[in-house]
Amino acid sequence: MKKTAERRLKILSYNIHKGFTAGNFAYVLDRMRDTLRRIHPDIVFLQEVLGDHKRHRKKIPGWPDGSQFEFLADQVWPHYAYGKNAVYSSGHHGNAILSKFPFAEWENLDVSSNRFEKRGILHAIIPLPGLPDPLHVFCLHLNLLHWGRNKQVRTLCSRIRQRVPPDCPILIAGDFNDWYGKATTILMDSIQTREVFQSSTGRPARTFPARGPVLPLDRIYCRGLQVASAKLLKGNPWRTLSDHLALYCEVLY
Repeated sequence: MKKTAERRLKILSYNIHKGFTAGNFAYVLDRMRDTLRRIHPDIVFLQEVLGDHKRHRKKIPGWPDGSQFEFLADQVWPHYAYGKNAVYSSGHHGNAILSKFPFAEWENLDVSSNRFEKRGILHAIIPLPGLPDPLHVFCLHLNLLHWGRNKQVRTLCSRIRQRVPPDCPILIAGDFNDWYGKATTILMDSIQTREVFQSSTGRPARTFPARGPVLPLDRIYCRGLQVASAKLLKGNPWRTLSDHLALYCEVLY
């Protein structure tokens, strides 16, 4: 991959728990939006985003007129993609990508492996200024069950081998539900990605539960990019928002 001048890209990944605190005690989407704007990343990977919820809209004061991802993106991230995964009588939720750069295209891939866990991989292509090959980004939220999770990671690897040219840089981010680290081994061996926190600190960041994190459920992987820094967003206000903490990193291209 030919490079011109070195540029920096700011990345954030966050399971927003549908805009509620842990235990669903309070609706805090407006506080999440304010907090995200203070970080001001270039690309945001979101999981557990409500595209619609008719019952909440009627009962909860301050519920947005549109989707949660449009509410979060407003005036800061003009480009967004949403993958509808779980659909129910009141509405639906899934993964979303917010971007300061336009998408060339995007697609949501259904990777559900059982009827109880509706999962998807949201794949978008983003041409970046100064980069000859477009960036391929993947936002996902994987199974709780080990066998289904491994199958989904292998499906991701297969898609990347088939759909991503070898010179194109890659970012993969989301809630992997993978406290054993099996996904990292598969991704390293199959498509030669590296996990940004493991590369920077020697181990993945512990993100769950937010008030006292012990499990490294959330990850960011990259290929064809240089990791400049990686930070777990902890303490206030992060610990008082979702049940997950957010991950932040900066990469060079």
